[in-house]
Amino acid sequence: MKRHPFEPGRLITGLAALTVGVGYGLDSVGRWHAPGPWLFFAIPAGLLLSGITTAVWATVRRHHHRDAPPRQPS
Repeated sequence: MKRHPFEPGRLITGLAALTVGVGYGLDSVGRWHAPGPWLFFAIPAGLLLSGITTAVWATVRRHHHRDAPPRQPS
């Protein structure tokens, strides 16, 4: 099976969406009351953090591949 590259931006986006879903679910059953617009602003904040993380990750990977020695064919 082909391995997928690790993408931390997608991980953060998924965790933000999961957090909002759980928050709305808990709010709907009455177990937890979401404070004000906290859940409303969690998705844009998660997307912003995901974008920043993706940009930093791409920069790090680009510089890492540039500094790495060439691979020997096997």
